[in-house]
Amino acid sequence: MTVIYSNDQIPVGLNPSALTIGAFDGLHVGHRALITELRSRAQAMGLDSVVVTFDKHPATIVRPASAPKLITDLDSKIELIKSTGVDLVYIIQFDQHRADQSPNDFVIGELVERLRAKIIVVGSDFHFGKDRQGNLEFLGTLGGHYGFELEAIELIPARSRGITEPAIATQAISSTRIRGLLAEGHVELANLLLGRDFFLPGRVVHGDGVGRSQLGYPTANLQVAPDLILPGDGVYYGWSDLDGKTWPTVISLGKRPTYYDRQPSSLLEAHLLGFDQDIYERSIRVAFSGKLRDQRRFDSTEELVKAIEDDVKLAKGHLGLEEIA
Repeated sequence: MTVIYSNDQIPVGLNPSALTIGAFDGLHVGHRALITELRSRAQAMGLDSVVVTFDKHPATIVRPASAPKLITDLDSKIELIKSTGVDLVYIIQFDQHRADQSPNDFVIGELVERLRAKIIVVGSDFHFGKDRQGNLEFLGTLGGHYGFELEAIELIPARSRGITEPAIATQAISSTRIRGLLAEGHVELANLLLGRDFFLPGRVVHGDGVGRSQLGYPTANLQVAPDLILPGDGVYYGWSDLDGKTWPTVISLGKRPTYYDRQPSSLLEAHLLGFDQDIYERSIRVAFSGKLRDQRRFDSTEELVKAIEDDVKLAKGHLGLEEIA
């Protein structure tokens, strides 16, 4: 897969393309269904399959006060798109100039002239251009003038992708819904819509050493990019990727109410089972598979240690582990 970050990187003599465009935050199962259709159309007509997306969520420019937290950072989004097998990803640098661009100029300049679009596949709620003036009707009209087909894919309910969980089965799959589930701590439901475990990349930073010195459970304290969404406070189980190796993990996200009355923000701590090394300043990715319990205040360190012991046992069970050497 080729990744380009500016229009002057677009290869000379690029093949005609079938393309889709969107923020694709999280690259959930609905996005994947759309890209599957895109690749099918591209292969049938001998076209290159192209995903056009943005270096940041457009809302951070056009309505920064209400811009959503992101499910995936840019590098992770590119990695997930790569797994779909498309030929090319075009990352548009979204700034105020781009936000002010008319829908007509965007379609002609980027999609028709540079990417040689012959088919454009988008969701049925697709809008684009300055003040979201571009819509499916407008795009279809331009297609008639400039020789590309338009295919609009209806938003799909979760049950159409084999998801039977009553809480989400009848709802449309969307990044907005996934963010809501994560914020409520319902990572299992969010994972069903994502088609994978939700994960956060971060850097290991120094903490206050309580995990090792007082609890006997050393943790990696993660510093995560501020524009990424965090699940609701709680204790979770999952996996950590460190230097190409995966470790079963108990994850604590919260304000540590046993030790502190007030904390300005939640702390993300990962206890990698069977691992006890100094990894400060190293990059790590922590995936959330499910929730064990809510955060709570304990009356003593001993009670907290007992709860952590129980958390570890439960996590091992959920992760299919018996003993960690």
